[in-house]
Amino acid sequence: HHREEEQKEERQQSLQMTSTTRKKKFKTSEEEETFSLSELSIAAALALTSEIPQDYKIRREAAILELEQRGQKRVRFGNDMEKLEKEVIRNCRLLRVRADRKALRRKAVEKACMEKEYIELRSGRPPMFWIPLRVHAVWERMEVKLACTVLASPPPRVTWYKNGVRIDPRLAPAGKYKIKNKFGMLTLHISRCSMEDSAEYSVEVKNQYGEAYSFATVLVRKYYGKESGFDSEIYRRSLMAREADFAFPLKPLFSREKEPFTLSCYFSSDLLEHQRDITWFRDGKLLQNSECRELKYQDQEASLTVSCAYKEDEGFYTIRVPSLDGYKEQTTYVFVRDAAAETAGAPGSPLNVKCHDVNKDCLILSWVAPSDNGGSPILGYYIERCVAGSEDWVPCNDKPVKTCRYPVLGLAEGQTYQFRVKAINKKGISHPSKTSDPVTTYDACKDKRVTVIPYDEGRTIEIFKDDLEGHIKIPLPPTNVHASEVREDYVALAWDEPDPRGREPLNYYVEKSIAGSNSWQMVNLDMPVNSPRFALFDLVKGKSYCFRVRSVNKYGISEPSLPSEPVTAGAKLATLPPPSQVLAFRDTKTSVVLQWDKLKDGLEPLGYYIYCRETGTEEWRTVNNKPVTCNEFTVPGLQPGKEYVFCVKSVSEAGLSESSPETDPIVVRQAIACPSAPHGFVLLNCGKADMTIGWKPPKRKGGTKILGYFVDQHDISELDWHEVNIQPIPQRVYTVSNLEEGHLYEFRACAVNMAGVGEVSEPSDLFRCEEWTMPEPGPPYDVKCTEVRDTSLKLHWEAPLYIGAGPVTGYYIDMCEEGSEEWKQINKQSIATTHMKISDLETGKCYIFRVRALNKAGIGPPSLPSDPVVAKTKPGTNDIELGVDEEGFIYMAFEAPEKNDCSEFIWSKDYEGPPDADRVQTEEKGNKSKLILKDPSEKDLGIYSVEVTDVDDDISASCTLTKEDLDKLLKRSHEIRNPLIKLISGWNIDVLEKGEVRLWLEVEKLSPNAELHLIFNDKELTSTPTHKINFVKGKGLVELIIQNFCDDDKGMYTAQLQDGKAKNQFTLVLVDECFAKVAAEADAKRREWKKKQGPHFIENLKWKVTENCEVLLTCKATNLRKDTSFQWFFNKKARAGGVFDPQTGIGTLRIKKMTKADEGQYKALVSDDRGEDYTQLDLTKGAFEDLLKELCRISALSATPLKIQPTEEGIKIYTDVKYYTDYMKTTWYHKEKQLESRDRLKAGSTMNQIWLHILNPTDADKGKYTLELFDGNNSRKLSTDLSGQVVRRYVKLKGHICSFPGRARVVQGLPDVATIMEDKTLCLTCCVSGDPYPEITWFKNEKVIVFKDRYKMDVKGTVVTITIEKVCNEDTGKYSIYVKNKYGSETGQVTISVYKHGEIPTGMEEE
Repeated sequence: HHREEEQKEERQQSLQMTSTTRKKKFKTSEEEETFSLSELSIAAALALTSEIPQDYKIRREAAILELEQRGQKRVRFGNDMEKLEKEVIRNCRLLRVRADRKALRRKAVEKACMEKEYIELRSGRPPMFWIPLRVHAVWERMEVKLACTVLASPPPRVTWYKNGVRIDPRLAPAGKYKIKNKFGMLTLHISRCSMEDSAEYSVEVKNQYGEAYSFATVLVRKYYGKESGFDSEIYRRSLMAREADFAFPLKPLFSREKEPFTLSCYFSSDLLEHQRDITWFRDGKLLQNSECRELKYQDQEASLTVSCAYKEDEGFYTIRVPSLDGYKEQTTYVFVRDAAAETAGAPGSPLNVKCHDVNKDCLILSWVAPSDNGGSPILGYYIERCVAGSEDWVPCNDKPVKTCRYPVLGLAEGQTYQFRVKAINKKGISHPSKTSDPVTTYDACKDKRVTVIPYDEGRTIEIFKDDLEGHIKIPLPPTNVHASEVREDYVALAWDEPDPRGREPLNYYVEKSIAGSNSWQMVNLDMPVNSPRFALFDLVKGKSYCFRVRSVNKYGISEPSLPSEPVTAGAKLATLPPPSQVLAFRDTKTSVVLQWDKLKDGLEPLGYYIYCRETGTEEWRTVNNKPVTCNEFTVPGLQPGKEYVFCVKSVSEAGLSESSPETDPIVVRQAIACPSAPHGFVLLNCGKADMTIGWKPPKRKGGTKILGYFVDQHDISELDWHEVNIQPIPQRVYTVSNLEEGHLYEFRACAVNMAGVGEVSEPSDLFRCEEWTMPEPGPPYDVKCTEVRDTSLKLHWEAPLYIGAGPVTGYYIDMCEEGSEEWKQINKQSIATTHMKISDLETGKCYIFRVRALNKAGIGPPSLPSDPVVAKTKPGTNDIELGVDEEGFIYMAFEAPEKNDCSEFIWSKDYEGPPDADRVQTEEKGNKSKLILKDPSEKDLGIYSVEVTDVDDDISASCTLTKEDLDKLLKRSHEIRNPLIKLISGWNIDVLEKGEVRLWLEVEKLSPNAELHLIFNDKELTSTPTHKINFVKGKGLVELIIQNFCDDDKGMYTAQLQDGKAKNQFTLVLVDECFAKVAAEADAKRREWKKKQGPHFIENLKWKVTENCEVLLTCKATNLRKDTSFQWFFNKKARAGGVFDPQTGIGTLRIKKMTKADEGQYKALVSDDRGEDYTQLDLTKGAFEDLLKELCRISALSATPLKIQPTEEGIKIYTDVKYYTDYMKTTWYHKEKQLESRDRLKAGSTMNQIWLHILNPTDADKGKYTLELFDGNNSRKLSTDLSGQVVRRYVKLKGHICSFPGRARVVQGLPDVATIMEDKTLCLTCCVSGDPYPEITWFKNEKVIVFKDRYKMDVKGTVVTITIEKVCNEDTGKYSIYVKNKYGSETGQVTISVYKHGEIPTGMEEE
């Protein structure tokens, strides 16, 4: 309304109008107003009893307006605007009148109600029971509460009666009656009901206006059996009336990101109806069921389940349960660890991604930096967005953002988005954060342009400014242009819309200019802004800028706005300082409390991250992954007894601060506190005027030693309790004297430690002071369990103080499972000791034990049951370690998982007391205790046990030292006290590459102080260049390297070693054959090494037979140079024909036709000025036979199938081979019968053919012919069939040949084989015939011979002669003469074999 008044005044001034209109001033109901009591009553009555008619309201409004018009002066000058102004004023006054009437009516009703209540309170009333007393029936020793509700004014006097006798709590036993009067609810509480409490109870209430009574009967029943006892329906119903409480405290929960977790809370019983409205809170915020969160209550368990945890789910969780007195609650902390990084060293994911300042096309996004940076600083953050409901994530920034806040531009109006953020360091990118809540872009200025006027009981009128500004065309410039955020990466601008704005939609253009200049540059020319927000990036750091904005609509663009104040870009946002005064305090055995000072100077961080490190390590571990806003935190999950240091970092938009100074190291132990109350009182002996009582220690000792107990006694015939002792009683058994015989007494006690006096226990049962005269023994006491494991435990107790008619002779042990009343006797025969090992327990079950004593009169009453114990080995439980220390002493060591400063290790032998101090010695260090045997012998055999005192949980163990164990330990002790250096590998002899001899041995690892003395023939050696000694202590290696091994090194070598107490010596005898063998090998390797300094062979000579039946000799050399020469030798003579490749070092010698002449010694020599090397191959005797075997094998494989050829003399059966030698054995068969050479059958061969010639064949020669080829190892057979058709072809051919007497022929002269010595001259002569005279051609190995140099041919008539001068091995081969004329042709063959000087030609060896 005030805004409209100001706008109206501005319009009046702009139009230069004057008005003499005088506004009527009046008070509203919201202003101060006073009403008399009668006015309020009348107004309330009218408001409550009648409804004003509608026509009355109209008449009333018209009258008010008429009165206002009469009080105004006339206006002499005016126009349409003045009329509009009057109309608006009139409407406003009308609305104000309506609002005032409603407000006046509401206040009148409120004050009338208050007055009514006040009058009622002032009026007097006699007492009246709104809810009377009711009858109760309870069991003996239970409690009962009588309650009723009374109404009275003024409050009445209350008196309680029992059977008509007034109840005075001061005269009753202490705590028997409790009377309360609270807001009209009267209660009488009767504790520990007995049979005498059965009576009629009444309550009397009186005031000045009257009195009232209420009666109820209380019936106390005695337990007479199971049907009426704790299993009865009555007792169960009585339990149902009790409110359920928490069964266990909530413990911290540790979860991991992206994994589910369940937080459970257990109750002592089923929740009552009024308790089932359970609520869960996280950091004070109420939690509800959702897709990812489930709240459930079932079977006395309330649970909260999160299906997929994020770091946002970390925090303080509180469960609240309603109760009659309000509510009960428990709180714990849930930790959510980072998920395992995809890349090692990548940071944790950011958290708490939130959207701020949402507009049409932009918003501001913020998040919190992760606690774990992966070991390297975070370089920045990447932001991604997607349309809600899709998984299409789009990046919002190209460069990493340095701070935890960023403006997101370019959004679509009305679209719903979600965002997530990733952190990056030099190692990699983190997992994405949890997605933000969906946010919809909208026009944030729309609400400012709408005025909502309520009227008529909830109805509203909306007035849009756009409708009043329809005359605006070209917009006005925006106002209040300023920088809302200045960061290192960006500058965010904000401005106000022009006023008046106009009806048309507006866009904006932003211009920038360097401060001090008048040069303006438009920033967003390509992308107009739809909202009065904009962010600029990539500004030059350190420069100052001014900004202005223009409005634009469909009609045009406005003038620029006023420039903003200068803004300096690139100012880096500094991180906050770390907190100071970080202090660590003890809390529990697994937690520590941290406190620190909040930041000063008004700095408000987003929270704090806490880090811890175990002393002695360098790795810091994050405690919380979500910042805590408090300055005190309990760090759970620590290892008991370990020492830690802590530090804290502040969290802000700029990231994490530096670490605070480390706290002083603190050992994780329980903080010292007052102990809890003792329990389990029992009467152990009773006389006429004294009673001996015992009790169990507190379950919580407060982290320190119990110094003693204070005991109180109470005679039920008296009102007050009386102290029994003034000084603390150190033991838990005490005799109370000066009692009255026959009286009933109850006792209570409290424990005291260094922290102070603990809680007072509940009163014990009533004990009657009567002297015990029974013959049976009294109950044992102090029954406790130690050494609790999965299937066994050790039970201890103390002997009864009252022994009865005779000494105690044994004990019986009873056991039952918790929740059951069925006791089972464990031992059939009584045991005499006060301890027993209980075995064969079921893991995880809870057991209770009791003990009964036995004497000659019988079995006495059972002891008080032990505390329930679960048969399960607790995590971290250790056993006693048997071993031998460095000095050779046998010890038993035990390490406690936890221990207080005042805790002690109590050792005992055979559970009968401490071991003999003359035989053992104890040592303690930290949480470890060691029992050392001074002089071990069989006297020390037995069971040793240890127990840690002054801790809440049992920490104990035992072990049995047997004869076998003792013997092993004594042997080990002797080895330690008289140690020998252990030999791993004795003396070894190695000859090195250069011919050096290495003598070495290996022993176990030695310390740096070890010593070596090397003795040779009674003289100690020292390390010299020719005799180098190496002693590697860390590896236990001793070696002696002799450079030039010779006769002077023959003898005895002894290595003497000493390492502390350990000694040993090792001897090597190097003489005779052993020395000679080593010397020879050293000399050979020395020569070999020298040889390798120049060219040498790495592959020796070897032979190979190719598929063409050629023999290939190869070798390979290395370390070659250009001037290196290579030579072949055969039988010590140089041989030509070899090939050598200097690039590969491969030498090759190819022998095309291997004959007997090629048998001998082959040698390859490589040399240059650095030296020479050779390799030899012996191809004689067996080696040559092996080569021929291989040659025959390949030749046999190359044999072609048998062929048949008719000749002039007969039929020729033959096979072609690649090479034939005499070493190959050939056998011909006809019809499986071996053939022998005779007149008509001639078998022969050439270098390439094996044949059988049948002269003048007949029908008897028909059949199967077989050739068997044998290479010395294997045989191969070739077969063919000679049929009659072949014989007929022979006859026809013979006739055909006879019909051409002038056919060319080789008549005579050529032998089959010719043998000649090297360097001789070979002359072959044959006769040819034919008419016309035939052409003559000579072949060698099927190649035409060119006659020159050593080869000459002479033809004289029919005599043809070929001469070869100075024959050599290369001349060996198959020679043939080929004659041809027009009537035919013929070939004559001869095989030439060349042998060396001194050799025996092939075929003449037998001769």
